[in-house]
Amino acid sequence: MSPFWNRRTAGLSPYIPGEQPRDRRFIKLNTNENPYPPSPRVIEALERVLAGDSGGPRGGDLRLYPDPLCGEFREAAAAAFGVKPEQVFPGNGSDEVLGFAFGAFFESEPVLFPDITYSFYPVYAGLWGIPHRTVPLRDDFSIDLRDYLPSPQRGLPGGAVIPNPNAPTGRALAAGELARAAEALEKHNRVLIVDEAYAAFGAESLTSRINDHPNLLTVHTLSKAASLAGLRVGFAIGSEELIQGLFRVRDSFNSYTMDRLALAGGAAAVLDRAYYDGVNRRVIAVRERTAAALGVLGFEVVPSRANFLFIRHRGPAGNPGAALSGAALLAALRDRGILVRRFDQPRIADYLRVSVGTEEDMDAFLAACGEITGAPGGGGSRG
Repeated sequence: MSPFWNRRTAGLSPYIPGEQPRDRRFIKLNTNENPYPPSPRVIEALERVLAGDSGGPRGGDLRLYPDPLCGEFREAAAAAFGVKPEQVFPGNGSDEVLGFAFGAFFESEPVLFPDITYSFYPVYAGLWGIPHRTVPLRDDFSIDLRDYLPSPQRGLPGGAVIPNPNAPTGRALAAGELARAAEALEKHNRVLIVDEAYAAFGAESLTSRINDHPNLLTVHTLSKAASLAGLRVGFAIGSEELIQGLFRVRDSFNSYTMDRLALAGGAAAVLDRAYYDGVNRRVIAVRERTAAALGVLGFEVVPSRANFLFIRHRGPAGNPGAALSGAALLAALRDRGILVRRFDQPRIADYLRVSVGTEEDMDAFLAACGEITGAPGGGGSRG
């Protein structure tokens, strides 16, 4: 605590990201990065920027500010998602987009989001001084959208943020359910943000319903589905009035949020749907094989539509007392060179979130789980 901090800074509880080790001795299954490389078209687009699109010396274009309206990227994203460029808001990763959205659309009444979810949401609320209320997940970790709607008992919320799929659980909702929630909130001029960071791995996107609900904003990232966590590209899709609100907040901070490399690489990524569909079908296949193998090894696996699994060791049949705690399993995996993520909070302290890696990564993970738990048949994910 510093005497130079103001009360806002002193009162913040910042988000803590997953570990990023500097060495290469770990298999990283802790930060939900895509294990496969980005599209070759992305690499080509980055090389064109570095070569100097305007015909100058190599890298010469980097001396110029990027387009503050991000026209190239917005046009590409609009074409990919079937909307107008004016309905796309670009940002430096979806975290920044979400931060701007909290500031643009929520104020004095509590914004609602799940009690077990992306832990940046309460950080945004605290930063902006917005009251918030967490809504408990059901016992199976699913979201009951009725808890987010206005009622005589609960009153009128300030808005809602629903991740679909949710993290760290991986559970997803049907698009129709979310659309009905948007309609109910629209009657009270409340915004529904649907965070679709992991939607490409098996959930239904709401982007096709944007024009039906002017209060609906979907938020996206290229970190997961497009293998570009290192480039920092995120965006939102919504009605023009929501997008204009986001620009008003952005331009009160920094009108050059995306650099030239991110704009070019991001545009190439959103347009190469065929490449990424193939990559993400591969992630889904590895996820399903891994989930099945974990069941054999004595783990409870929450049904996932994301690029990760949420798991708990339940012990051998008839002997649940032999189950390993989440903390013990986390430490044992780390000792074997495998990083996963654990959240030390009520209801989920014994669960681990495991990102889906390559086939070889998951074989090593399953072999380690079999060794740690002493379960028979601890083979690889490919059978």
